[in-house]
Amino acid sequence: MFSGTFSIWHWLILLVIVVAVFGTKKLRGAGDDLGAAVKNFKTAVREGEEEAARTATPAEAFEGGSDIHQKPSAASAYADGD
Repeated sequence: MFSGTFSIWHWLILLVIVVAVFGTKKLRGAGDDLGAAVKNFKTAVREGEEEAARTATPAEAFEGGSDIHQKPSAASAYADGD
């Protein structure tokens, strides 16, 4: 049915049809909106990472370091044979 991907001519015809239907102002506005949304997303991700880094304790900063200062449970004391 379809052999491979579309050629460059298919994409150019599709582009002309899209521009004719929507117009350049609407396409430019949609591009601006999309760019602003991506920028806001990146800013939110960066702020989330910075907040997570600020709230992490020093022991959590190292891999596996958060369980160093925990007291042993009663079950682990019996498992050691004490």
